[in-house]
Amino acid sequence: MSSRPKILLLAGTYEARQLASLLRERFPRAHVTASFAGVVHDLPDLGVETRIGGFGGVEGLVDYLRQTSTSLVIDATHPYASQMSWNAAKATMSADVALLRLDRPAWQPVRGDNWIKAEDLRAANQLLSSGSRVFLSVGRKEVSVFFGRSDLWAMARMIEPPPVPLPGTWHLELARPGKSAVEEMQLLQRHKITCIVPKNSGGERSYAKIEAARSLGLPVIMLARPNLPKEQTAPNVKSALLMADEMLGFGDLSKSWISAD
Repeated sequence: MSSRPKILLLAGTYEARQLASLLRERFPRAHVTASFAGVVHDLPDLGVETRIGGFGGVEGLVDYLRQTSTSLVIDATHPYASQMSWNAAKATMSADVALLRLDRPAWQPVRGDNWIKAEDLRAANQLLSSGSRVFLSVGRKEVSVFFGRSDLWAMARMIEPPPVPLPGTWHLELARPGKSAVEEMQLLQRHKITCIVPKNSGGERSYAKIEAARSLGLPVIMLARPNLPKEQTAPNVKSALLMADEMLGFGDLSKSWISAD
């Protein structure tokens, strides 16, 4: 292994931001490159070398890994960015490069939740009752699946505008997820929402809308997660750091730090 191992961090999530900073701090001998797909233009500065844009499929990623002598790929993309995760799995196998995926646990229904499971977006669309006032939290590219439903009203929230305009009667909420259930409840009540359709993203940063729906007694049509390759996975940032340490053989991390809150 090179005296300065190279880590490719497939970014795009809050956990990826945390990882970039901690990888730089905990593994000073490693060179870290964060890669963004470029779907969102307002990208954070992660304090490490950054690349933006696709690799050109599996073959392009294989070439990149070989040309850069990458030692480890950490897939910290969104749980629904399944194409990138599959490409990473195939490319790392071809290039004989270690792969670790940060796979935050999916949300699970608790007492008071009214979840209706949907296998995909089309199934979710069919489950919506005529006359619904729905909050769509499904992504800027996927929201068009619901455009044909002239019998319902929708509020779609996203960070940047969708590639095509929303139906004229809909409301576009350009914002990040609310930080509290109270904030999300106020949004739902303001627009008289009767149902929400979210992705099961997991984590804490977008869970407030699920808590808000529970408090208001609203049904949640929850999109199932896509199938992902069976790779080594870590449920959180601290576990990912420990596993990266073991996979690279640094020995830089103390288990007392990893186990600390």
